Amino acid sequence: MNLAALNQIAEKMVTPGKGLLAADESTGTIKKRFDTIGLTSTEDSRRDYREMLFRAEEAMADYISGVILYEETLGQHAADGTPLVRLIAEAGAVPGIKVDKGTIPLPGFGDEHITEGLDGLGARLADYYRQGARFAKWRAVIDIDAGPGAPSWGAIKANAQALARYAAICQSEQIVPIVEPEVLMDGDHDIDRCEAVTRLVLTTVFHELFEQRVALEGMVLKPNMIVAGAKCRVQPSIDEVAERTRSVLKACVPSAVPGIAFLSGGQDDEEATARLNAMHRMGALPWKLTFSYGRALQAAALKTWSGRPENVAAAQRAFTHRARMNGLASLGQWEGALERAA
Repeated sequence: MNLAALNQIAEKMVTPGKGLLAADESTGTIKKRFDTIGLTSTEDSRRDYREMLFRAEEAMADYISGVILYEETLGQHAADGTPLVRLIAEAGAVPGIKVDKGTIPLPGFGDEHITEGLDGLGARLADYYRQGARFAKWRAVIDIDAGPGAPSWGAIKANAQALARYAAICQSEQIVPIVEPEVLMDGDHDIDRCEAVTRLVLTTVFHELFEQRVALEGMVLKPNMIVAGAKCRVQPSIDEVAERTRSVLKACVPSAVPGIAFLSGGQDDEEATARLNAMHRMGALPWKLTFSYGRALQAAALKTWSGRPENVAAAQRAFTHRARMNGLASLGQWEGALERAA
């Protein structure tokens, strides 16, 4: 393992003013997104959509530090024959790859789940590296709403162990791991419950990373923010989310980690931006804070595009706007007036 090289990639991924584009929707997930605009999901339509994003020159050059890809996209070529990975690299961003195989029920644990994908991971990563990927992503799902007593200690422990094994294998193949333990915002739990569960999850994850000898300087953390469940009747303010999230991170995340790239987790576009911005305005932290958003970056662009070639330029402007807003938020320079002006 060349830790200096891993750290260099990790630092680039959390470059101030930039963040990660999560374009790693599975074939099933992107079909659901395309259904909302009345577009049939085919290999070509998926390629056209992602090519549209990757050719948004201002967004990619100025506000995107890396792109998380689905396996299909990693090997795809643009309509003119250019590899999509090359489009990303030429824009100055780092290509990455989603490597987990999704979740399955955890036997004996009711509706709780475990993430699959460790079998054969080393060989897959070596192949992804040859194709141009320099970082990877693995998502573990922690569901407070999975039933009485959820999340159980057993489910938290099992998912943390899988994340740590994945991260260790990544580093052995010279790939920077994004470690993503997501406490879902599904359900009606309040912000106190989210905070307590997230503290336990992050503490457990970092214990397992230590046990598996993962070099923290060569990874990026992708956590949830501390929020109330989507169905909770009392929703916290922007500042409360920011304060509680900062507090949990300071208590649980070692300073050796180069940066933290938040998932949006179902928050709407402007909400995710405002909360990230508030965290920066509350003072310095040991790590760089940025974004790793999927829908919160793409929703407006997808709706604008709607699968029509004549809408590409307008969709790219919508994508660039959201990327710029989040880039400013990662510096603490975002203002709501910028949204209204746009």
